[in-house]
Amino acid sequence: MRIGVYPGTFDPVTLGHMDIIRRGAKLVDRLVIGVTTNPSKSPMFTIDERMATVRREVADVPGEIDVVAFDSLLMDFATREGAKVIVRGLRAVADFEYEYQMAGMNQQINRNVETVFLMADVALQPIASRLVKEIALYGGDVSKFVTPAVCDELATRVALIGRKGS
Repeated sequence: MRIGVYPGTFDPVTLGHMDIIRRGAKLVDRLVIGVTTNPSKSPMFTIDERMATVRREVADVPGEIDVVAFDSLLMDFATREGAKVIVRGLRAVADFEYEYQMAGMNQQINRNVETVFLMADVALQPIASRLVKEIALYGGDVSKFVTPAVCDELATRVALIGRKGS
């Protein structure tokens, strides 16, 4: 069985993430979506909320897809899951430079796990969770970047924490 891991914070999960999930699920027998917390980012949603959202959003995606939280080195997580493939999405050259460096480091840690890069759909390339959150915090329309359910979750969270610029 070919197992792949698609790691990320998914705060929130965007249409860009969903594109990579759909396409990545076709490349492996089992896709494990690893939801983590990046210490350099300030999450809007808890890890449990993000996992629940991702599970809901992938429920109708064909293939065997699991959503798992992790708080470790990616290569340790991949090994625990039995993965031989790391799936990463690329939007722009800046993404490639960062991802290329990470893939090289990961290869030094475990040469048995390959990193596969998928280019984001052209229409989805500008989407970044960080920007979606910022737009939502300033009361902007994020419906072009996330599903309706995620859009509602963002609106609810922004209402709770208070909109910027008010």
